[in-house]
Amino acid sequence: MASLPPLFDPDLLRRHDKPGPRYTSYPTAPQFGAGFGEVDLRRMAAATNGDPIPRPISLYLHIPFCTSPCFYCGCNRIITRDSARGAAYLTRLYREIAMAAAMFDRDRDVEQVHFGGGTPNFLSPEQIAEVLDVLRHHFRLAAGERMDCSIELDPRFITPAEVGQLAQAGFNRASLGVQDFDPAVQQAVNRVQGVEQTLGIIEACRAHGFRSVNVDLIYGLPKQTLDGFSRTLDITLEARPHRLAIYGYAHLPNLFRPQQRIDAAELPSPEAKLDLLRLAIERLGQAGYQYIGMDHFALPDDELARAQREGGLHRNFMGYTTHAESDLVGLGVSAISHIGASFSQNPRDIAGWEQAIDAGRLPVWRGMALDEDDVIRADVIQALMCHGALDYDALGQRHMIDFREYFADALAQLPALRDDGLVELDDGGLRSTSRGRLLLRIIAMCFDRYLATTADAATPRYSRTV
Repeated sequence: MASLPPLFDPDLLRRHDKPGPRYTSYPTAPQFGAGFGEVDLRRMAAATNGDPIPRPISLYLHIPFCTSPCFYCGCNRIITRDSARGAAYLTRLYREIAMAAAMFDRDRDVEQVHFGGGTPNFLSPEQIAEVLDVLRHHFRLAAGERMDCSIELDPRFITPAEVGQLAQAGFNRASLGVQDFDPAVQQAVNRVQGVEQTLGIIEACRAHGFRSVNVDLIYGLPKQTLDGFSRTLDITLEARPHRLAIYGYAHLPNLFRPQQRIDAAELPSPEAKLDLLRLAIERLGQAGYQYIGMDHFALPDDELARAQREGGLHRNFMGYTTHAESDLVGLGVSAISHIGASFSQNPRDIAGWEQAIDAGRLPVWRGMALDEDDVIRADVIQALMCHGALDYDALGQRHMIDFREYFADALAQLPALRDDGLVELDDGGLRSTSRGRLLLRIIAMCFDRYLATTADAATPRYSRTV
């Protein structure tokens, strides 16, 4: 099922294009509250140490700085050209690393480290290598093939030689922001980026032994056309990255101030945006990429594609990952942790994060402890978002519930989705159709208790599903 390509049905996509969670977590971040604090986080971490077989750890480090604003961006970032701010940030980040590491038994291996942003390569290669050294001092980082060490790179601000320095430091995966190579689009979103410059960084990653390179593109940007985006796809597919993410631009200027610099009149119409998505799906399928879910594609021999085929795919705040059985520890401004049956988030403002670190406290801004219902529904939504299918009896046995009785309200919503062509139903479970694979969020929303009890589904805090 998971390897079936999505079937593009524009009428179906139009009917179900509404705001909804991306389900990088369940419950989703809007449900986090100030009632969960540092004491709760420490208690949750201690409980995971006491598990009979403690889970490995994944580390996410948020580097918030960018030298210039990209107008489409909705990430938590700070615009500055002052490199001294990076050094000051690291001083506090090292204190947070030490405090966080002290919560976990030393015998728990770290199997994944990811640097996100912002622009992680705002820091020099020497500074980035130093961060890894600090992590090695406080945590036990796995060695060899068991270790995934990845970083998001802006190709405009790194050289091939510096890629070599990152490889020497221990990085073996990279994600490159491209968005679109069309000069008119680049000007409209304030991200002018040369083709040769970008391809040179992709080649440098390969030359220095990175085992995976991901490229991010966006459809729905101002001044995008089918011809221009087709050329972007030509260039990108010629480079043949291991993974591609094709994100739909979500224009939410009330939430993300930089987007107020975008002229809404220059955005593609809803019809044109669908055509851009259709083009991307068709071209990637013809090029041999496997659809993973949401916006992600991978070559069939990539670890992400293999994990999906073998049932080991996972979705979290870093997107799709192969590390399903890890506790996620977020470090830095706005970073989110998923430790045991809890979520917690650091302050989104740098002043609040700095104040907590300077006071010697773990910088917990908000979070939540999951109740039994949250855990059950999170498992269901993971299965849908990663594999597009549910086995009612297997899930019921795993959680010791009568699945059909427990989810009677959710199951009552499914016949309408079946009649519309999104899912196939039988006595044993459900599976998304090829048409429904692009609308997994719509299927998952049936099982989201919080959408049923609040107005969240209609608020602009969520992007649209297409």
